[in-house]
Parts: sequence; structure tokens; C-alpha cells
Amino acid sequence: MKQTGDDFDTRYTVPILFDRESKTIVNNESSEIIRMFNSAFNEFATHPEVDLAPADLLPAIDATNDITYEPLCNGVYKCGFAQSQEAYDEAVKGVFDTLEKLEEILATRRYLVSNDQVTEADIRVFCCLVRFDEVYAVNFKCNKKLIRESPRLLNYLRDVYQTLQLAPTVNMLHIKHLYYRSIPSVNPFRIVPVGSDFMSLLSQPFQAV
Repeated sequence: MKQTGDDFDTRYTVPILFDRESKTIVNNESSEIIRMFNSAFNEFATHPEVDLAPADLLPAIDATNDITYEPLCNGVYKCGFAQSQEAYDEAVKGVFDTLEKLEEILATRRYLVSNDQVTEADIRVFCCLVRFDEVYAVNFKCNKKLIRESPRLLNYLRDVYQTLQLAPTVNMLHIKHLYYRSIPSVNPFRIVPVGSDFMSLLSQPFQAV
């Protein structure tokens, strides 16, 4: 990675999209990378017909991303890294206010944007919610309410997990080891909690709205 340019910064972040041919970092912004993956590599894809960001739904997808990213997906980190009670209180309110908004949306349709199609917005929120009970609620102090205590959110998570056959892509042990062992300022002794086997809940039947 040190060959990527003279302006190399010693702070490492993921994800990155790296071009092995030119030995260059193409992009390190997750919201842009996920959109690239949707269509930029279709000629190599096993299922190029899958479109998680169809043109007719893009405005709604972007609007949903706007209301979920900062207060929820980024908000959990604001909670975990807060250095004052005031900062934590503000961040945790944003997290749970947004979860309530998601429940309201899911009361009217199966997925966040469309009633019959999983979109990019669902993938982004799934990645946050699947870690919530085992990591964010404990390590980042987002413990007001668990996903397992929200029937509608749990059902939605099961739906996305099973419909897209995501089991091979989620390794909860790996997730827990990453979060609990790599942030000494939050968990200095690197103790990994036993947890509640949240993943077993995702394999149970879901009800399509």
C-alpha cells in the first residue's frame, strides 16, 4: 500500500477498492464502492441481472440512505467513541429515533424502499442491524433496546438474510473479534463477551409483509 502515492497516510481505513494492475487505491468511500459494485463489474458477475440500485428507485434509495446513515449507521460509532455524556446522549437518541422510523416504514412495506425488491438501502441497514445486539448494544453502549426485542425489525432482518442467502457472508465470531479486540480505547482488555447467539434467530421463519 505504501506504493500508492507520495501522500500516503499512515492511518488505515476500510473498505478500500484497490486496483492491483495500477497499484492504486481507486476509492475508500463505502457508499460509493457499494454503488460501483452494483453495476461496474457486471461483465464478471455471476448474476449481472441483479440490480440493487435501479434508476427508477434511486431517488428513494438516496433519501433512505440519508435518513439512516448519519444517525444510525454512523451514529452507533458516535455513541461508542463519545467523550462526553452530552455527545453520547445526542448520538444514542439519533440511533433509536432512526430505529423507530424504520419500524414505521416496515409497517407499510416489506423492504425499506420497495415492497417487492431488496435495494442498496436494505443492504446498508442490514450490515448495521446484524451487528447491533452482539456488538453495538454492548461495546458502543447502544443498549436502550435490542433488535431481538423489536419484532418488526427482527422479521425484516430475517427476511433480508434468508431471501438473499447471506449466511455465507456473515461470520459473527469474526465480527465480534474485530470490534472487541481492535479498539483498546473502548475495550482495553480485549475481552469478547459470550453473546446471545443472535444469528440463530435469523434462521427462524420470517413473515413476508
